[in-house]
Amino acid sequence: MAEDGLVVVDKPAGWTSHDVVARMRRLARTKKVGHAGTLDPMATGVLVLGIGRATRLLTYVVGADKEYAATIRLGVATTTDDAEGETVTVADASAVTRDAIDAGVAALTGPILQVPSSVSAIKVDGKRAYALVRAGESVELAARPVTIHGFEVHEVRPATANAVTVLDVDVTVECSSGTYVRALARDLGAALGVGGHLVALRRTRVGGYRLDVARTLDDLAALADDGPLPVLSLADAARATFRARELTAEETMALSFGRRIAATPISAAPGARVPSAAVSTKRPTAAFAPDGTLVALLEDRMGQSVSVVVFAPA
Repeated sequence: MAEDGLVVVDKPAGWTSHDVVARMRRLARTKKVGHAGTLDPMATGVLVLGIGRATRLLTYVVGADKEYAATIRLGVATTTDDAEGETVTVADASAVTRDAIDAGVAALTGPILQVPSSVSAIKVDGKRAYALVRAGESVELAARPVTIHGFEVHEVRPATANAVTVLDVDVTVECSSGTYVRALARDLGAALGVGGHLVALRRTRVGGYRLDVARTLDDLAALADDGPLPVLSLADAARATFRARELTAEETMALSFGRRIAATPISAAPGARVPSAAVSTKRPTAAFAPDGTLVALLEDRMGQSVSVVVFAPA
């Protein structure tokens, strides 16, 4: 059976996140597997999975910033705001200039209010929005605040759809958790007056976990055949995406018994290899024993640090 830890999977197109979890349960030989944030079936890229005790990290990894490489098609709007939906409108986008696209992207950068796609997994009266839409019901979701840290246009290419000229726009998006990239595609197309939808999406980062540490399911299956499934240890997983606090022996003992300790110093540094956008001081701090063991995740409350998850109880 696999050790407790994280596995970063390069999810293939056509697979649901649940499909990947089911496959990982077989490879890891345990049912205790979960994921840190759904990827749509059409999307590929970074899907963070937790095994064993590492599933307790996932609640906090879900809230990490994300990065995507995407292609937006301007000129075609769909029912789902992506390529899996039915076409709603088609418009000639040949007159849309690069300057207009850049201006539209700039308007969607920074803190914004975003209306999620009606076929998202958001619950409405206890039911998923996509389930209500598929049942023929009309769904209107409220706008919610998200932050687009970066929205960069790389290339604009003319294409043809329904005998009409459209534009395919390759972009990179860095955003807060809860952002819908297909909603960005929809809103960019609407702002330019031609409609838009997402035709390709690849997640390249979740917090401090990037594609360079991701493995395909086939690679993981081959490794599992040769021995225990390789995982990112609890300590390495926490250092990759949380601020790090090095504890004294006395602090380690106190936390292991569920006691509070002094608040985390402001100077506590992010863990190794973490890009600045991947770490938020509003998220928990990972606390490490002198021997490097992950002891707990901490939150500061009323001038003290309290454990929200303890990994090394007394």
